[in-house]
Amino acid sequence: MKKPSNSRARSSRWSALAAGCAALAALTVGAVPAAADGPEPAAVAAGVRAPVDREALRALMAPDGVASGTMVRLSAPGLRWTEATGGLSQDPAASFRIGSVTKVFTSAVVLQLVAEGRFTLDTPVQELLPGTLPAHWHPITVGQLLSHTSGLGLPCVAPENPQAPTPAAVVAALTDPACPAPEYPVTRQQYNGFNYFLAGMVIEKVTGHRYADEVQWRIARPLGLRRTYLPAPGNTAMPAPSLAAPTAVEPWAWAEGGMISNGPDLERFLGALLRGRLLPPAQQRELFAMPALSQGAQDRFSNAGLLRAELADGTAIWGKTGSMQPYTGGVFGTADGRRVLVYAYTGVTRDPAAQRRRAQDLVAAAF
Repeated sequence: MKKPSNSRARSSRWSALAAGCAALAALTVGAVPAAADGPEPAAVAAGVRAPVDREALRALMAPDGVASGTMVRLSAPGLRWTEATGGLSQDPAASFRIGSVTKVFTSAVVLQLVAEGRFTLDTPVQELLPGTLPAHWHPITVGQLLSHTSGLGLPCVAPENPQAPTPAAVVAALTDPACPAPEYPVTRQQYNGFNYFLAGMVIEKVTGHRYADEVQWRIARPLGLRRTYLPAPGNTAMPAPSLAAPTAVEPWAWAEGGMISNGPDLERFLGALLRGRLLPPAQQRELFAMPALSQGAQDRFSNAGLLRAELADGTAIWGKTGSMQPYTGGVFGTADGRRVLVYAYTGVTRDPAAQRRRAQDLVAAAF
């Protein structure tokens, strides 16, 4: 692997990408306090929730020091509500970059491959991707990638072509001899987007097809997600309409965070996933099963990489957040998929505490 150049611009860009990958949970996840696992409240099991606080949502959507514009889409029995504020497009079908929400699509494809018998969640990545990880590393399983319990750290060197690194170059940087080996034994759940670069590589190796094509064939087309796709490398264009004016952002994050979608598609996708339309029962259970290492983590992820958060009344909600300039957003739903929230906003600040509070307040008002 070619060592990174001394270009300050190139190095600083890669440092920012690596730091953003590590800190993404702190920046955008989380919104509501996590609690111990337990049975769902009876009201949730029956699909009954309190009415949506539309006025609270509208107040949160007003442009301020956190967001210059916000889009909210909410579906529930007897309700489908979409509004946008600020400079965002008022078109309900407007597209945006979904960032790390991409990981949920990646996880769903991996679980489908598990259901097909291609491998198991206990299969070592080293077995599926021979020669990709150093021989002296302890085996890392596919399940550990999805649940952020792999012990992987961050790259300590820049990859080749840091402006638009390939997945292989990203993993080569992660495994450079100058970088520390993963934590072993693993003692905690630690959110790390680089897990999903490896998961994407597993998908391509096992199927023999591009990751982007597998997402289309297995998820987007069956569900009719016509505005959900992974742009080709180097393609910074946005489809029209889009929520905000396009920027020259390189969608580098691939299976970790590179996809484009819109509110209707994300609502349909998460609802279908939670209701069991995409996975057989055995893999469906992984969506809600919590690894032991998630206990005590600030942000708790299931075996399938879904963020579990809990409302004040004990209701568990499941979903994912993501950030890719100029957007920050998320999608969350009740376990039965009967109420789903999609939100996206153009950020004014990158302060983690402000981002967390905004997500918390949006979720609380929607559920």
